[in-house]
Amino acid sequence: MHHQYPTRGVCPSSVEFDLEGDVVHGIRFTGGCNGNLKAISTLVDGMTVDEICEKLAGNTCGSKSTSCADQLCQLLQQARAEEA
Repeated sequence: MHHQYPTRGVCPSSVEFDLEGDVVHGIRFTGGCNGNLKAISTLVDGMTVDEICEKLAGNTCGSKSTSCADQLCQLLQQARAEEA
């Protein structure tokens, strides 16, 4: 199922992805650090929500309490809960 959510406290305004069961594909951020976000998206494509969150949850950016990677994890968990 395709999901799109606004982000909070980070540079990108939104993130979208496809969730097939528990496997994530096609992550796309709108805005933010284009190269870094493309790299994150490519590296985690095909992983499960738990695998991604094990690596990315809790990462921060500068003085912010979150990061693009952390926001991705939070939104993946939200999408999984909504699909359950």
